[in-house]
Parts: sequence; structure tokens; C-alpha cells
Amino acid sequence: MPEQITKYPDVTLQVLKGAGAVCGEGAPQKILKQCPAARFCALPTGEICVYGIDEIPHMTQIDAREIAAVVAPQGRFDAVPTISAWWPGAIILIAGLLAGFVLGMRRRDSR
Repeated sequence: MPEQITKYPDVTLQVLKGAGAVCGEGAPQKILKQCPAARFCALPTGEICVYGIDEIPHMTQIDAREIAAVVAPQGRFDAVPTISAWWPGAIILIAGLLAGFVLGMRRRDSR
């Protein structure tokens, strides 16, 4: 029986109830026994456990590593900052170093 992830678990539960599912009402959990009762739905054809995004760590069929592998796979090139992302910081750093050097030289000359 499936565990479902949704951004809107309460809306999903309402849709399932509207389709005839018994959700959050203490229906017997035959397969999804670890599903929180408030997120459990029983249908004539099976069971569904509806999780919100913040509840992913509590899921039993999918773990966070499996989701991370799909959402942010290793080796993706778009995860590496491009030049346009770091050049403003580099210019500020260089300008600060040059200003410090110039001010230091002027102070040394005024002694």
C-alpha cells in the first residue's frame, strides 16, 4: 500500500474523503500500521498514508536519501556556482585589499 507525499496533505485527505475513503476516523490499519491515524485512509481497494513534506523523515517506505538522490543528484553541474554568481564578491574583496594597501602606504609615508 502506498505512502504519498504532498505539499497539501489536508487537501489531499479531503479529496480522498470526497471519493469515499475513510480518513482519520480510526479505520483499521491492516498494512500501513505505522501511519499516523490522522493521515491514514482506508479504501475498499487498499490503504493510503498521506504525508506532508515536513513529515518525510517519518515515512517507512521511502527515506530521505532516496528523495535527495532524485531532487539533488550528485554530479549535477547546475549545483556549481557560475562565474556570474561569485564575481561581485571577488571585486569587493579585491577593492578592499587595494584600499587597505593604499591607506597603509599613505600612513607609512606620513610618519
